[in-house]
Amino acid sequence: MMKEKLSFEKGRRGRTVFVICNTIFLCFLMLIMIIPLWKVIVDSLDPTSVGIRLWPKQISLYAYKTILTKKSLYQPFLVSVYTTAAATVVGLLMTTLAAYVILQKEIPGRGLMIGYIMFTMLFSGGMIPAYLNIKNLGLMNNLLVIILPAGLSTYNMVLMRSFFESIPGTLYEAAELDGCTPLGIFWRIVLPLSKPALASIGLFIAVGTWNEYMPFILYMQDNSKMNFQVKVRELILQDALAGTAISASDDMLKSAVVVVVVFPFLVIYPFVQKYFTKGVTVGAVKG
Repeated sequence: MMKEKLSFEKGRRGRTVFVICNTIFLCFLMLIMIIPLWKVIVDSLDPTSVGIRLWPKQISLYAYKTILTKKSLYQPFLVSVYTTAAATVVGLLMTTLAAYVILQKEIPGRGLMIGYIMFTMLFSGGMIPAYLNIKNLGLMNNLLVIILPAGLSTYNMVLMRSFFESIPGTLYEAAELDGCTPLGIFWRIVLPLSKPALASIGLFIAVGTWNEYMPFILYMQDNSKMNFQVKVRELILQDALAGTAISASDDMLKSAVVVVVVFPFLVIYPFVQKYFTKGVTVGAVKG
């Protein structure tokens, strides 16, 4: 009895030490991620910020006012917002419809269709064939070249199909007995039960489109159609290329555009976190 008690106490102390060490380690990681971002926010608000200062001595909204009033800054931001919103809607629509279609086992040639889709996930033509294809389709300098590919992700389609398969088959059967059409089942049964998967895939598409850089460089010649990511890079590199000194206002502006790039998803993610975690977990288990 004494041995069991000592073993229990020893195990409890071991778990306590593990929890303390784990907490310290996670707090350290959190500080590593938060401090650089906080420093950028401080630099975007304080024109006198130099060195490692983690609290603004003066507060000025000059940089953010410049972003909102200067066309060369707010126009790329609006392009990013437009392409991200449109790509997310198109991507969710095409992904859910495609996943629901390949879920139907009675469709002729279903196996061949799934194999063809999976082949595109493993192999691609490459950058040059993609460029020539876009050019031949007449999509050069057109924002559709950013929006449409969001609906063609095989990974997202497989993830969505895996979630659809987790829905009990009895629900489909009950809806069919009630006279519901396949499209009605999709709209009234499948989509309402798929909020976790929709949140997960929607977040994947939105983050990917928001951070797009190379497609704008490759396919856009009109500067008015460049997104905010391209503008951020131009602002960060322009002084280095020119070899001129960086003024306080320029430094604030650069920090502010970085904050603007990061901030939208910092706000959105807490509201979709519970759906995101569940959606990714179901997709991983069922895929």
